[in-house]
Amino acid sequence: MGERSEKMASELIEEKLKQLPDLPGCYLMKNQEDEIIYIGKAKNLKNRVRSYFRGAHNTKTEKLVSEIHHFEFIVTKTNKESLLLEINLIKKYQPYYNIKLKQGTMYPYLKITNERDPQLVITSTVEKDGGMYFGPYPNVYAATETQQLIQKIYPLRKCGKNETRACFYYHLGQCIGCCDHEVSPEIYQQQKKKIQRFLEGDVKEIKQDLQKKMDEASEQLEFERAIDYRNQIQYIETTVEKQHIMSQDFTNRDVFSFYMDRGWISIQVFLLRQSTIIKREAALFPIYNSAEEELTSFIVQFYQEQNHILPKEILVPAEIDKELLAEVLEVKVLTPQRGPKKRMLDLATQNSEVALLEKFKIDENSQQKTLGAVEQLRQALDLSRLSVIESFDHSNIQGTNPVSAMVVYRDGKPEKKSYRKFNIKTVQGSHEFLTTQEVVRRRYSRLLKEQKPLPDLILMDGGKVQMRAAMEVLEDELGLSIPIAGMVKDEKHKTAHLLYGEDYEQIELDPTSQAFHLLQRIQEEVHRYAITFHRQVRSKNAFSSILDDIEGVGPKTRTKLLQHFKTMKGIQEATVEEIQKLGISEKVATRIKESVKSIHWDFSGKL
Repeated sequence: MGERSEKMASELIEEKLKQLPDLPGCYLMKNQEDEIIYIGKAKNLKNRVRSYFRGAHNTKTEKLVSEIHHFEFIVTKTNKESLLLEINLIKKYQPYYNIKLKQGTMYPYLKITNERDPQLVITSTVEKDGGMYFGPYPNVYAATETQQLIQKIYPLRKCGKNETRACFYYHLGQCIGCCDHEVSPEIYQQQKKKIQRFLEGDVKEIKQDLQKKMDEASEQLEFERAIDYRNQIQYIETTVEKQHIMSQDFTNRDVFSFYMDRGWISIQVFLLRQSTIIKREAALFPIYNSAEEELTSFIVQFYQEQNHILPKEILVPAEIDKELLAEVLEVKVLTPQRGPKKRMLDLATQNSEVALLEKFKIDENSQQKTLGAVEQLRQALDLSRLSVIESFDHSNIQGTNPVSAMVVYRDGKPEKKSYRKFNIKTVQGSHEFLTTQEVVRRRYSRLLKEQKPLPDLILMDGGKVQMRAAMEVLEDELGLSIPIAGMVKDEKHKTAHLLYGEDYEQIELDPTSQAFHLLQRIQEEVHRYAITFHRQVRSKNAFSSILDDIEGVGPKTRTKLLQHFKTMKGIQEATVEEIQKLGISEKVATRIKESVKSIHWDFSGKL
């Protein structure tokens, strides 16, 4: 953005700030291209939006603010309306800086189908189809085990709909018997209520019944049956009943908590079913609003996901607007003050903190490694400064389609937006020295012309030849003094050592050092980038060459085919009619198809 544009944007924002009302609503931050980059809600639009442009912020918020060219706002009557509007707008526009939930979960549920003769099935999709859903379960195995137990204790229909006589499962006691006789809706209703109570933890009666059956089977010397009953009791005790004292009841509840630090928020979600945590979700996001607002928005979005069923109760930290959430979600929202519920909320908070501190530690370790590697390399080369490294490599096959590539590393990390590709223009065939000179000349004469900063070090993926070629251009032609080093490979084509300076001094680096590993990464990356570019060019040129040999295909037709089908594989898979649609006659289209059908291409569409 130019100075004049920035001034106009600033004036526009200042004017809009004056118009902000002391009312609830939503605000939409937009960039210079009029794209929505962030959506937020506020109880008071004037105070909230002004806070972005007044006072100090963390670096992440500063980045967001720096991209704001203008904003819009929508006034709502209530805070509830602003929250719902915010969620709908986020869902519609998916702004870059807003929290993005993981789409779709594949956790299994148990479902009692909404049919005349219902079944108990396992599903990973929750739909509004009148069925009764229970779960989610941590995995399919747990869901299957529970399903099989219920089918033995409280059976529903297990046979197909078109059975005309008693099925095998009916004889085993695992089908309610609609295949043998008509079952009334009242019986089904009773059975569904029993299943519901059982899955909500009311297992005392069924345990007593199973214990009685096990004793009877033992007395009758039916030990296999007795063992089956015993296994059922054990399953109830280990899976359905409480294993750990996490709550004093079996109410289905979800627990949300957070921890915020350094411009990031860590959110933890515990899903409690039958008094145990059956699922945990975690999220880490940069934060651009208050933590309370972000968590509130997260919770509402969470339950808009198809497979997230509202529990009977939600636990949240004290800072959260519980009345607002309860009003929007139509469910009980609490902040427990003591007891097992409080311990569960504290556990979620603790996990949030641990997750965020772990992220920071990983980031810091990564930073130390990369910066440590750069510092080691700087000392080895005796440089006063080392931040930006540019590395070159060439690629050709027997002198055909020569190309070069350049990668950029800043503070030990790849800066991919700065990578460059070079089609060799002045050199025919394979000539390492001249190719290096052309690329170096083009790269650094352009930087000089555009008055852009130069790198602190140039790495050539080669030895003395490339280094000498680069030095001649830089020093003799351009009058530049940029340190140059050559990355020399061993017989296994792996990084061996470094050559440096006009005397091609061999710099020994410990193969276990961070500096050596950094050189390896750079060498592998520039080689990968050059090879990939060469394959693209070779494929494109081969494509053009084949088309040039087809009668009736001139430059215009070739361009049409290249632009539309991209690869030869695309033409091979196209019909004659599809080729004709480009304005090509049937005769020529047929000729094209016949010419390319026998050519072998790999899975990527390359020769």
